[in-house]
Amino acid sequence: MDLGLKDRVVIITGASQGMGRAAANGFAAEGAKLAICARNEKAIAAAGEEIRQNHRTDLLAHAVDVTDFEAIKRFVAAVAGKFGRIDVCVANSGGPPAKNFLPISMDEWRRAADLNFLSVVNLAREVIPHMQRNRWGRFITITSISVKQPVPELILSNAVRASVVGLVKSLANEFGKDGILVNNVAPGYTATERLNELAGTRALAAGVGQNEIFTRWAAEIPLGRIGRPEEIADAIVWLASERASYITGQTLLVDGGTYKGL
Repeated sequence: MDLGLKDRVVIITGASQGMGRAAANGFAAEGAKLAICARNEKAIAAAGEEIRQNHRTDLLAHAVDVTDFEAIKRFVAAVAGKFGRIDVCVANSGGPPAKNFLPISMDEWRRAADLNFLSVVNLAREVIPHMQRNRWGRFITITSISVKQPVPELILSNAVRASVVGLVKSLANEFGKDGILVNNVAPGYTATERLNELAGTRALAAGVGQNEIFTRWAAEIPLGRIGRPEEIADAIVWLASERASYITGQTLLVDGGTYKGL
Protein backbone atom coordinates (compact mmCIF):
# COMPACT_ATOMS: atom_id res chain seq x y z
CA MET A 1 0.00 0.00 0.00
CA ASP A 2 1.40 3.38 -1.03
CA LEU A 3 1.13 5.73 1.95
CA GLY A 4 2.09 8.79 -0.09
CA LEU A 5 5.03 9.69 2.14
CA LYS A 6 7.91 9.38 -0.31
CA ASP A 7 10.03 12.56 -0.22
CA ARG A 8 7.85 14.15 2.45
CA VAL A 9 9.94 16.09 4.98
CA VAL A 10 9.37 14.80 8.51
CA ILE A 11 10.54 16.30 11.81
CA ILE A 12 10.65 14.01 14.84
CA THR A 13 11.74 15.18 18.28
CA GLY A 14 12.99 12.81 20.97
CA ALA A 15 14.15 10.45 18.23
CA SER A 16 17.29 8.92 19.72
CA GLN A 17 15.46 5.96 21.30
CA GLY A 18 12.10 4.35 21.96
CA MET A 19 9.00 5.42 20.06
CA GLY A 20 10.66 8.44 18.45
CA ARG A 21 13.43 6.33 16.97
CA ALA A 22 10.96 3.66 15.84
CA ALA A 23 8.88 6.35 14.14
CA ALA A 24 11.98 7.69 12.37
CA ASN A 25 12.70 4.22 11.01
CA GLY A 26 9.09 3.85 9.95
CA PHE A 27 9.08 7.09 7.97
CA ALA A 28 12.47 6.32 6.44
CA ALA A 29 11.14 2.97 5.23
CA GLU A 30 8.43 4.90 3.36
CA GLY A 31 11.01 7.05 1.59
CA ALA A 32 10.53 10.21 3.65
CA LYS A 33 13.27 12.75 4.31
CA LEU A 34 14.02 13.09 8.00
CA ALA A 35 15.05 15.71 10.51
CA ILE A 36 15.51 14.22 13.97
CA CYS A 37 16.63 15.63 17.29
CA ALA A 38 17.17 14.68 20.92
CA ARG A 39 19.09 16.10 23.87
CA ASN A 40 22.04 13.70 23.77
CA GLU A 41 24.36 14.54 20.87
CA LYS A 42 26.07 11.14 20.77
CA ALA A 43 22.77 9.22 20.91
CA ILE A 44 21.04 11.23 18.18
CA ALA A 45 24.12 11.00 15.93
CA ALA A 46 24.15 7.21 16.36
CA ALA A 47 20.44 6.98 15.60
CA GLY A 48 20.87 9.12 12.50
CA GLU A 49 23.75 7.04 11.20
CA GLU A 50 21.84 3.79 11.72
CA ILE A 51 18.80 5.11 9.86
CA ARG A 52 20.95 6.37 6.97
CA GLN A 53 22.63 3.00 6.61
CA ASN A 54 19.42 1.00 6.85
CA HIS A 55 17.27 3.11 4.56
CA ARG A 56 19.63 5.29 2.50
CA THR A 57 17.50 8.28 3.41
CA ASP A 58 18.35 11.99 3.37
CA LEU A 59 18.57 12.91 7.04
CA LEU A 60 19.46 15.78 9.37
CA ALA A 61 20.27 14.96 13.01
CA HIS A 62 20.80 17.66 15.66
CA ALA A 63 21.22 17.69 19.43
CA VAL A 64 18.30 19.80 20.71
CA ASP A 65 16.51 20.05 24.04
CA VAL A 66 12.78 20.56 23.35
CA THR A 67 12.50 22.81 26.41
CA ASP A 68 15.02 25.20 24.83
CA PHE A 69 12.52 27.11 22.73
CA GLU A 70 15.11 29.17 20.85
CA ALA A 71 17.00 25.99 19.96
CA ILE A 72 13.81 24.47 18.52
CA LYS A 73 13.30 27.62 16.47
CA ARG A 74 16.82 27.32 15.05
CA PHE A 75 16.33 23.60 14.38
CA VAL A 76 13.12 24.12 12.42
CA ALA A 77 14.78 26.90 10.41
CA ALA A 78 17.69 24.57 9.63
CA VAL A 79 15.27 21.87 8.44
CA ALA A 80 13.43 24.29 6.19
CA GLY A 81 16.75 25.61 4.88
CA LYS A 82 18.02 22.13 4.01
CA PHE A 83 14.87 20.60 2.56
CA GLY A 84 12.88 23.63 1.43
CA ARG A 85 9.67 22.53 3.15
CA ILE A 86 8.21 20.80 6.22
CA ASP A 87 5.35 18.36 5.77
CA VAL A 88 5.07 16.29 8.94
CA CYS A 89 6.01 16.99 12.55
CA VAL A 90 5.94 14.41 15.33
CA ALA A 91 6.13 16.05 18.76
CA ASN A 92 7.67 13.58 21.18
CA SER A 93 9.46 13.96 24.50
CA GLY A 94 10.27 11.96 27.59
CA GLY A 95 7.82 11.89 30.44
CA PRO A 96 8.13 13.69 33.78
CA PRO A 97 9.20 11.71 36.88
CA ALA A 98 6.86 9.30 38.62
CA LYS A 99 5.64 10.83 41.90
CA ASN A 100 2.57 11.17 44.06
CA PHE A 101 0.98 14.59 44.40
CA LEU A 102 2.16 16.11 47.68
CA PRO A 103 5.94 15.66 47.19
CA ILE A 104 5.87 17.44 43.80
CA SER A 105 7.41 20.92 43.95
CA MET A 106 6.19 23.89 41.93
CA ASP A 107 9.48 23.83 40.00
CA GLU A 108 8.72 20.25 38.99
CA TRP A 109 5.28 21.31 37.78
CA ARG A 110 6.87 24.06 35.70
CA ARG A 111 9.46 21.69 34.23
CA ALA A 112 6.75 19.18 33.35
CA ALA A 113 4.74 21.90 31.61
CA ASP A 114 7.80 23.00 29.65
CA LEU A 115 8.69 19.45 28.67
CA ASN A 116 5.33 17.99 27.77
CA PHE A 117 3.08 20.94 26.90
CA LEU A 118 4.88 24.17 26.06
CA SER A 119 7.42 22.29 23.93
CA VAL A 120 4.49 21.16 21.75
CA VAL A 121 3.09 24.69 21.60
CA ASN A 122 6.47 26.04 20.53
CA LEU A 123 7.03 23.34 17.92
CA ALA A 124 3.57 23.92 16.43
CA ARG A 125 4.20 27.67 16.22
CA GLU A 126 7.37 27.04 14.23
CA VAL A 127 6.22 24.34 11.80
CA ILE A 128 2.61 25.28 11.00
CA PRO A 129 3.51 28.33 8.85
CA HIS A 130 5.63 26.05 6.63
CA MET A 131 2.70 23.66 6.25
CA GLN A 132 0.32 26.52 5.49
CA ARG A 133 2.46 27.60 2.54
CA ASN A 134 2.02 24.20 0.92
CA ARG A 135 -1.58 23.72 2.12
CA TRP A 136 -0.65 20.25 3.40
CA GLY A 137 0.60 19.13 6.76
CA ARG A 138 0.46 16.58 9.54
CA PHE A 139 1.14 17.53 13.16
CA ILE A 140 1.15 14.49 15.46
CA THR A 141 1.73 14.44 19.19
CA ILE A 142 2.70 11.45 21.32
CA THR A 143 1.24 11.46 24.81
CA SER A 144 0.09 8.49 26.88
CA ILE A 145 -2.92 6.42 27.85
CA SER A 146 -2.90 8.75 30.87
CA VAL A 147 -4.87 11.32 28.81
CA LYS A 148 -7.81 8.91 28.96
CA GLN A 149 -7.15 6.91 32.11
CA PRO A 150 -4.91 8.35 34.85
CA VAL A 151 -1.95 6.18 35.79
CA PRO A 152 -1.05 5.82 39.49
CA GLU A 153 2.04 7.81 40.53
CA LEU A 154 2.18 9.66 37.20
CA ILE A 155 0.41 12.76 38.48
CA LEU A 156 2.52 15.14 36.39
CA SER A 157 1.90 13.18 33.20
CA ASN A 158 -1.81 12.71 33.95
CA ALA A 159 -2.31 16.46 34.32
CA VAL A 160 0.07 18.01 31.82
CA ARG A 161 -0.39 15.60 28.92
CA ALA A 162 -4.16 16.11 29.03
CA SER A 163 -3.56 19.74 28.06
CA VAL A 164 -1.93 18.51 24.84
CA VAL A 165 -5.24 16.92 23.84
CA GLY A 166 -6.97 20.28 24.22
CA LEU A 167 -4.28 21.85 22.06
CA VAL A 168 -4.64 19.13 19.41
CA LYS A 169 -8.40 19.68 19.19
CA SER A 170 -7.94 23.45 18.97
CA LEU A 171 -5.25 23.31 16.27
CA ALA A 172 -7.30 20.81 14.26
CA ASN A 173 -10.24 23.22 14.28
CA GLU A 174 -8.16 26.25 13.36
CA PHE A 175 -5.92 24.84 10.65
CA GLY A 176 -8.11 22.27 8.93
CA LYS A 177 -8.91 24.89 6.30
CA ASP A 178 -5.20 24.95 5.43
CA GLY A 179 -5.03 21.21 4.76
CA ILE A 180 -3.27 20.53 8.08
CA LEU A 181 -4.35 17.51 10.11
CA VAL A 182 -3.57 17.44 13.84
CA ASN A 183 -3.84 14.22 15.85
CA ASN A 184 -2.56 12.61 19.02
CA VAL A 185 -1.25 9.08 19.58
CA ALA A 186 -1.65 7.75 23.12
CA PRO A 187 0.42 4.62 23.80
CA GLY A 188 -0.29 2.19 26.59
CA TYR A 189 2.42 0.17 28.33
CA THR A 190 5.22 0.07 25.75
CA ALA A 191 8.71 -1.45 26.03
CA THR A 192 10.84 1.69 26.35
CA GLU A 193 13.45 3.02 28.78
CA ARG A 194 10.71 5.14 30.33
CA LEU A 195 8.68 2.03 31.16
CA ASN A 196 11.75 0.33 32.63
CA GLU A 197 12.21 3.30 34.96
CA LEU A 198 8.58 3.19 36.04
CA ALA A 199 8.78 -0.57 36.61
CA GLY A 200 11.84 -0.04 38.78
CA THR A 201 10.01 2.54 40.89
CA ARG A 202 6.97 0.28 41.28
CA ALA A 203 9.12 -2.77 42.09
CA LEU A 204 11.01 -0.91 44.81
CA ALA A 205 7.79 0.34 46.40
CA ALA A 206 6.17 -3.11 46.29
CA GLY A 207 9.26 -5.05 47.38
CA VAL A 208 9.17 -7.31 44.33
CA GLY A 209 11.35 -7.89 41.29
CA GLN A 210 10.99 -5.72 38.20
CA ASN A 211 9.87 -8.72 36.12
CA GLU A 212 6.92 -9.17 38.47
CA ILE A 213 5.76 -5.63 37.66
CA PHE A 214 5.91 -6.35 33.94
CA THR A 215 3.94 -9.56 34.49
CA ARG A 216 1.25 -7.64 36.37
CA TRP A 217 1.00 -5.02 33.65
CA ALA A 218 0.73 -7.65 30.92
CA ALA A 219 -2.09 -9.31 32.85
CA GLU A 220 -4.08 -6.04 32.74
CA ILE A 221 -3.83 -5.84 28.95
CA PRO A 222 -6.40 -7.78 26.88
CA LEU A 223 -3.68 -8.76 24.39
CA GLY A 224 -1.64 -10.14 27.27
CA ARG A 225 1.65 -8.39 26.51
CA ILE A 226 3.53 -5.11 26.58
CA GLY A 227 3.52 -3.11 23.33
CA ARG A 228 6.52 -2.62 21.07
CA PRO A 229 7.76 0.84 19.99
CA GLU A 230 7.37 -0.24 16.36
CA GLU A 231 3.64 -0.75 16.92
CA ILE A 232 3.29 2.84 18.09
CA ALA A 233 5.38 3.97 15.12
CA ASP A 234 3.08 2.18 12.67
CA ALA A 235 0.12 4.19 13.99
CA ILE A 236 2.06 7.45 13.71
CA VAL A 237 3.18 6.76 10.14
CA TRP A 238 -0.37 5.84 9.14
CA LEU A 239 -1.82 9.04 10.64
CA ALA A 240 0.74 11.04 8.66
CA SER A 241 -0.15 9.30 5.41
CA GLU A 242 -2.63 9.98 2.65
CA ARG A 243 -4.59 6.97 3.94
CA ALA A 244 -5.68 8.99 6.98
CA SER A 245 -6.70 12.10 5.04
CA TYR A 246 -10.08 12.58 6.77
CA ILE A 247 -8.93 12.16 10.36
CA THR A 248 -8.12 15.17 12.50
CA GLY A 249 -8.51 16.30 16.09
CA GLN A 250 -8.44 12.72 17.36
CA THR A 251 -6.59 10.73 20.00
CA LEU A 252 -5.66 7.26 18.79
CA LEU A 253 -5.09 4.82 21.63
CA VAL A 254 -2.43 2.20 20.86
CA ASP A 255 -2.67 0.26 24.09
CA GLY A 256 -3.59 -3.37 23.39
CA GLY A 257 -7.06 -2.70 24.78
CA THR A 258 -5.92 -1.44 28.19
CA TYR A 259 -8.34 1.51 28.28
CA LYS A 260 -11.69 0.17 29.42
CA GLY A 261 -13.86 3.24 28.76
CA LEU A 262 -16.39 3.60 25.96
